[in-house]
Amino acid sequence: MKIKSLLILLTLCSTLLLGQDFKTDSISKLELSKLEFLIGEWEGEGWIMGRDKQKHAFQQTENIQFKIDGVAILIEGLGNSNGQITNNSLAIISYNKKDSNYTFQSYTSTGHGGSFKAELIEGKLFWYPNENMRFVGWINEKGQWHESGELKNDEKWNQFFEMTLNKKGK
Repeated sequence: MKIKSLLILLTLCSTLLLGQDFKTDSISKLELSKLEFLIGEWEGEGWIMGRDKQKHAFQQTENIQFKIDGVAILIEGLGNSNGQITNNSLAIISYNKKDSNYTFQSYTSTGHGGSFKAELIEGKLFWYPNENMRFVGWINEKGQWHESGELKNDEKWNQFFEMTLNKKGK
């Protein structure tokens, strides 16, 4: 009886799926293609301001790929300092047609992350974990992925993070 029910369910599901229109979301694909400059394998170094108000250096790798026929970008990041993992993260960028901006969904091995607004302004990708924090990433004049993080304090943005990565194979 269980097998018969399962077969009926599978037949019903496959029939429903065959009736679906599986065309790629052309609007999202077009908007995400504007972020093609991110795609590739990257490696380099950076620094982050610690609670001790000192800059702490790290090495970083990023593997960035288009996924699901170009309607999402997957970012896998791994950072280390003196052999210790300092960042193990995953992010997905998608296009939010309702608000005409990007969504930056992040996950970390420490349980931090969330869904943030992102936007492309003059060739730079901005994402905002909250109203007082922003990250900005772009390709600099040397063809490197450059990223900075800033916190707003008394209406002034103060940098707490920076990294510069080289594209592998270039």
